[in-house]
Amino acid sequence: MSESLHTHAPHEEAIHEAAEPATHKPTLGQWVAIFTALLATLGAVVSYQGTHLMNEVLLAKNEAVLEKAKATDQWNYYQAISTKEHLMQLAVDLTPAKQAAPYQKKILKYKAQKKSVQAEAQHLEQLSSAANGRSERLNRPHNDMAIAMIFLQIAISLASITALTGRIWLFGMAILSALSGVGLWVMALSLA
Repeated sequence: MSESLHTHAPHEEAIHEAAEPATHKPTLGQWVAIFTALLATLGAVVSYQGTHLMNEVLLAKNEAVLEKAKATDQWNYYQAISTKEHLMQLAVDLTPAKQAAPYQKKILKYKAQKKSVQAEAQHLEQLSSAANGRSERLNRPHNDMAIAMIFLQIAISLASITALTGRIWLFGMAILSALSGVGLWVMALSLA
């Protein structure tokens, strides 16, 4: 009796393998790849939000500078009016009392002008301070997002080294770093 070796054609083997239940267990490399892809996606979101927040910080700071410049202009105008008032007072002191009436009218006019200019300058100073405060409040969560991004990048690096070395403890460190980054990101979102 002759023994023969029975083989299947390649397409029959593919059908046979597809019909068998999958007992595929993910490898460390596959877990690292999935983890890295998720972190890269999350990192893109954190980076976008951080950039958006930094733009808001810069806009608020720019507004503060503009309002401060307007306030400075008003204070300069206030000084010019004060100088005119002092010149009119000097004119009153140097002219005979009968001729001082027009100068005294101008002194009253300048005093009234100074009050409104001073009020406007103080209002602009308040706007500048408010914009500066808003910039500082927004900068805190931006810094937290930047640090969160650093932790996510460290996690990606550790995961990459894990894929190369197969050392599972590095993957654990990557997970801890990622959790730190996510925690800082969530904290920054609550402050923004």
